[in-house]
Amino acid sequence: MAMSVVYVFMLLMVSPFAYGAHDYGDALSKSIMFFEAQRSGYLPGNQRVKWRADSGLHDGKASGVDLVGGYYDAGDNVKFGLPMAFTITMMSWSVLEYGKQMGSNGELGHAMDAIKWGTDYFIKAHPEPNVFYGEVGDGNTDHYCWQRPEDMSTSRSAYRIDPSNPGSDLAGETAAAMAAAYMVFRRSNPAYSTQLLNHAKQLFEFADKYRGKYDNSITVAQKYYRSFSGYADELLWAAAWLYQATNDEYYLEYLGNNGNSLGGTGWGMTEFGWDVKYAGVQVLVSKFLMQGKGGRHSAIFEQYQQKAEYFMCSCLGKGSRNVQKTPGGLLFRQRWNNMQFVTSASFLLTVYSDYLTSSGKIMHCNSGTVPASELLAFAKSQVDYILGDNPRATSYMVGYGSNYPQQVHHRGSSIVSFKVDPSFVSCRGGYATWFSRKGSDPNLLAGAVVGGPDAYDNFADQRDNYEQTEPATYNNAPLVGILARLHAGNGGYNQLLPVVPSPAPVNKPQLHPKPQIRPTPPVQNNSPISISQKATASWNLKGRTYYRYSTIVTNGSSKNIKDLKLSISKLYGPLWGLSKTGDSYVFPEWLDSLPAGKSLEFVYIHAASPADVTISGFNLA
Repeated sequence: MAMSVVYVFMLLMVSPFAYGAHDYGDALSKSIMFFEAQRSGYLPGNQRVKWRADSGLHDGKASGVDLVGGYYDAGDNVKFGLPMAFTITMMSWSVLEYGKQMGSNGELGHAMDAIKWGTDYFIKAHPEPNVFYGEVGDGNTDHYCWQRPEDMSTSRSAYRIDPSNPGSDLAGETAAAMAAAYMVFRRSNPAYSTQLLNHAKQLFEFADKYRGKYDNSITVAQKYYRSFSGYADELLWAAAWLYQATNDEYYLEYLGNNGNSLGGTGWGMTEFGWDVKYAGVQVLVSKFLMQGKGGRHSAIFEQYQQKAEYFMCSCLGKGSRNVQKTPGGLLFRQRWNNMQFVTSASFLLTVYSDYLTSSGKIMHCNSGTVPASELLAFAKSQVDYILGDNPRATSYMVGYGSNYPQQVHHRGSSIVSFKVDPSFVSCRGGYATWFSRKGSDPNLLAGAVVGGPDAYDNFADQRDNYEQTEPATYNNAPLVGILARLHAGNGGYNQLLPVVPSPAPVNKPQLHPKPQIRPTPPVQNNSPISISQKATASWNLKGRTYYRYSTIVTNGSSKNIKDLKLSISKLYGPLWGLSKTGDSYVFPEWLDSLPAGKSLEFVYIHAASPADVTISGFNLA
């Protein structure tokens, strides 16, 4: 996939598991694979979860529309539109921020496949500008039965919103998902992405013009996915994603003009998820502000940002109203599937940390200033808890680690595979034979993040304990991005500012000779610091050849290096990974010292030979 932005990063050159003992790459792979277990419809030839088979092949037929495809949201067999759309939005956001890191792990293609499985379905579900099918099946009949998706004998009725039966929250969230996915596929599949953007614009107009809560129109959703927050947050959320996708001032004006009336500047939240989007909106608007796009709405956007930081401070325990935590340190909001809030909050903390780092800013809480690194460190602590760093030493991701849930509240994984035994599993027979058995699931639901422990870190691995053992797609979608971020290593990502783009190659890419690398002289012959540079990429743009240079600074002493100062001359482009003080470059804010034997990398881009990098000062401690 050709990227329109060159992603750069800076990290301590240590082992792949510098954050601890966790294999974030393995967890990332499994977390994406979980989506394949949740697929409805005709499964593709490259399906990796082999114990699943085709299902829901007549969905929508009774209503005269093709609704085959999409995702089952959790452990049941209903296709609920609102959480499905939120899942696709968050998976797309994960790819947009950390797709480069997913690519280095070989998972970018799988993540994009997961997104497209959802957007293909949304296209089918949106047959007219002001019509959207928001649910297939109903929770009441579905929950009465315990059957594999391949055996479903429950109702597959389709439910829709339209001008007479509006659903602004559902249409708005789906517009956000389509707009975010448009950016994911913009380079690799332009025709498809254009189709997604057209649907996104139509759905937003539908949501804004015909206002109403979707669960007043699709009443069968009320018991399962009631929109308690209403639709105002989704209208802002959709506008924010459409602005990010199009740079159309209309959507920026919408955010500025409606920030107060729709609650974007007024609601300080302590949760973020499929129902409540305010914190996500506030983070996106903060990004626009940091990018210098606020314009005449900057004062309003600063109020959005204040509420974004209210959320961050609440999660860190440094706000005026803090999120409860378990004794083991996990964010806790409710007993029923608490992990959905943990992963969503951790994603916002992660991206906001990178936004702050990229803009050179720090955050302010009631207790004082908070560096960007503290947000990332806290998000990492939540992920580590999920992966097993908790009082029970239990991984809440199925298949990760040696101690994970064995009796998942999930119909497909708890019943013998259709491919092993195609004998029909009846509605109530599934309860008698499979739901009530105490053994481990016959099928491994790899990567599924279950509901998790209670307020005291207690967890009962029992199939009937749906509050704690049921997984959900919207638990995993935000986690995908964080895992990609952690797997790639710590550092200051440039999440805000684009650099010189690399055009798509025509036929064979033209190679450009790399300029000769001159060794940088140390400050003195016996200096413990060594510096090496190399060109890692080059491309031609408008007749000029640009180079991406990687510079490694290594501490060869037995002590920590503090107060490092570098002089860099003959630099004609942007640089990432260092802070600038006066005429000198120093450690970034998140790094106090360079440990013995460790290295620091920074990168820069310009159309010239390597810059001159020399050491002007340091202390050993």
